[in-house]
Amino acid sequence: MGVDWHSSMASSSTTAARRGRFAPSPTGPLHFGSLIAAVGSYLDARANRGEWLVRIDDLDRTRIVPGAAAGILGTLETLGMAWDGAVLYQSKRDEAYRAALEKLKKRDLIYPCSCSRREIADSAVAGIDGPVYPGTCRKGLLSGRAAQAERILTLGAKIEFKDAVQGKITHNIERQIGDYVLKRADGLYAYQLAVVVDDEAHDITDIVRGADLLDSTPRQIYLQQLLGYTMPRYAHLPVAVNVVGEKLSKQTMAAPVDATTPVPILNAALTFLGQDHVDCAPQDTQSFWKQAVAGWRMDRVPRTRTSPAPALP
Repeated sequence: MGVDWHSSMASSSTTAARRGRFAPSPTGPLHFGSLIAAVGSYLDARANRGEWLVRIDDLDRTRIVPGAAAGILGTLETLGMAWDGAVLYQSKRDEAYRAALEKLKKRDLIYPCSCSRREIADSAVAGIDGPVYPGTCRKGLLSGRAAQAERILTLGAKIEFKDAVQGKITHNIERQIGDYVLKRADGLYAYQLAVVVDDEAHDITDIVRGADLLDSTPRQIYLQQLLGYTMPRYAHLPVAVNVVGEKLSKQTMAAPVDATTPVPILNAALTFLGQDHVDCAPQDTQSFWKQAVAGWRMDRVPRTRTSPAPALP
């Protein structure tokens, strides 16, 4: 990984006052929607003289596209986005997730569940993120049924926090989500658990990411509280959507970021985030980042969950 002008700003992991991260899933090349999260998290960390880590969220092995992680990292390098320390991979951290789950089990907060998705959908009300689990297996598995997953008890859990972009967020997890899965039926640990364990282990102080993950945040804060972790500060950026209002993603055929002339696409991300355009040569990423970091203002980010993607260069 190349080192540019700002590498000297980063202190060691034991002394950095601020630590941010970018955590893409390797399901395809970096596209403009993911670039927004990368640029926002990078600028927020660097503008506050902090460290910026990169973590590859390859927890779900079934969705990994071979070569995608290397492609994403190569694009970040070409864009001049130097990260601190080694790249972290969730696929190598199952033991840490197991230990956290065991800690919750010792407090009788975890129970096995044998319900299928269809059964849950047939007996549940709609919540903010799909059907609300009705607690069918709280008092034990149904007769003759084997456990399929492991869930966390959410009895009366109410979470409230202040997001730097989206404002005050309040969720009653039991009513709006239900007891959610921490270990899946296929044996994989759930995203909600893994991201909490990783952010704590790597001393992340500030999480800047897309607003598509805003509704996951109360679940993560709940786990932080139960595990005795420190709660990071949160800022959820608007998600770029296409002309029919769909989030830019691999599923919606979002085009890969063309990093051959980095500055125009980076300026498009700046404009999307409500920041000032940077005037410099199309290949001069060093000048771009120096000016962009100096001008970063979180309070200028649009306070919306979604925003139309611009016409890209």
